[in-house]
Amino acid sequence: MTTAAKRKYNRRSDNERIEALESKIDELRSKIESRKRKDSPVLKEIPKIQRMLSKFAQRSLDHGRADIANTTTAFVAGLEHIYQTGMSSSASTPAPAETA
Repeated sequence: MTTAAKRKYNRRSDNERIEALESKIDELRSKIESRKRKDSPVLKEIPKIQRMLSKFAQRSLDHGRADIANTTTAFVAGLEHIYQTGMSSSASTPAPAETA
């Protein structure tokens, strides 16, 4: 039987470990910065747009245009997803209104 070769372990020095941790801290700080949305005024308008589009979708259904209503409803669902992911950091903002 052959024996497996022993592994060589390279111990990192304290300075190397500190450098690695500092780089991780920098990465986390940049992630936090990127999560801060600069377009929050735009996101605050989404509930208003959702209400208007929901009314439009209902009016389209009332006049026999289910194709337009379905397209509008799908668009509203996309907006709601954007709104929820964009506003997840601020708990004080109310949730968007239900869509048609």
